[in-house]
Amino acid sequence: MRTVLNIIWLLFGGIWLALAYLIVGVISCLLIVTIPVGVAFMRMAAYVVWPFGKAVVRKPGAGALTTVVNVVWFVLIGWALALVHVVAALGQAVTIIGLTNAVVSLKMIPVSCFPFGKEIVDSAF
Repeated sequence: MRTVLNIIWLLFGGIWLALAYLIVGVISCLLIVTIPVGVAFMRMAAYVVWPFGKAVVRKPGAGALTTVVNVVWFVLIGWALALVHVVAALGQAVTIIGLTNAVVSLKMIPVSCFPFGKEIVDSAF
């Protein structure tokens, strides 16, 4: 069932979100200072391309610096990413098939707002 849901997600919006994350990630890696930002974008692109069966968990050992970086991230770009996911969810919620995609798009908001100190793992169910 996960595979079917992932294929539907990919066809009805996931590919465009993943490509956007990937492009911004590559651009962010051009400067040495922004490489961690680029890595975060690429990690999110991998999550966005195949989200069903994945979960976002807090990394053990993430310290105070992670919190500071997450706050800076949210102020600079996190709020805009959350807005993109809300708009994508509204567009996907127009159809019955898109309702599950809309829920997944909304589920991605916390990791797009605060990506540092988190990792994406396979979910248990």
